Amino acid sequence: MTLAEPRTPRILIVDDEAPARARLRDLLDDCRAEFPLTVVDEARTGREALEIVSRDPVDIVLLDIRMPEMDGIETARHLAGMPHPPGIIFTTAFDAYAIKAFEVNAIDYLLKPIRAERLLAALRKAAAAAPSRESLAAAAGQPRRHLSVHERGRIHLVPVADILYLRAELKYLTVRTEAREYVVEESLTRLEEEFGAAFLRVHRNCLVARAAVQGFERNAPESESGWAVVIRGTGERLAVSRRQQHVVKEFR
Repeated sequence: MTLAEPRTPRILIVDDEAPARARLRDLLDDCRAEFPLTVVDEARTGREALEIVSRDPVDIVLLDIRMPEMDGIETARHLAGMPHPPGIIFTTAFDAYAIKAFEVNAIDYLLKPIRAERLLAALRKAAAAAPSRESLAAAAGQPRRHLSVHERGRIHLVPVADILYLRAELKYLTVRTEAREYVVEESLTRLEEEFGAAFLRVHRNCLVARAAVQGFERNAPESESGWAVVIRGTGERLAVSRRQQHVVKEFR
């Protein structure tokens, strides 16, 4: 019996500028003799990249940092949450903060103009391991603008500005918007650390968006403190715990 041949790494190029994508294709062609590879596709935005990775197997993503709507670092954080995340190589013309953060957190990057030998070394490194969600979060230095939800093999982006509340239930987290509910595997504590300025903790298992608070009701029978928060747009009432009842006075 013969051993199966290793799969040729599948590469996705992500950059909002067409000349930069063309340059990367040429450089990847130069690397093929020493690092066999397949270019799966190109994407102009982080959202396009997530859609492609949802439908096609991708092993390594060459990811520009500066892009409209969602930058490369946030895109990478969503990719890192996939069951089998691809390796990430960031590309940048120059971003002093990002470069320092990448070096501190051992995340690989390429400084434009990119040289073939440097790309080759980065491809070999990225093929061995993907960056962790923790290292990417530390490098980001700012909250995400979206949460990523994995449903039926696809990635859905939920704008943080649309979230009414986050509620922990067993090992999952319910994300509530006016339109619907989503389920994600994230830590409520970590989300509070990331988005604390925009959310209010009303219970040990619940964060409510400050913008979604319509008001508070007294004498709520389901609440140990006697208070419930009323959610704007839905009229839902969520219990305020005795430990968190100080938020009623603070918010008012």
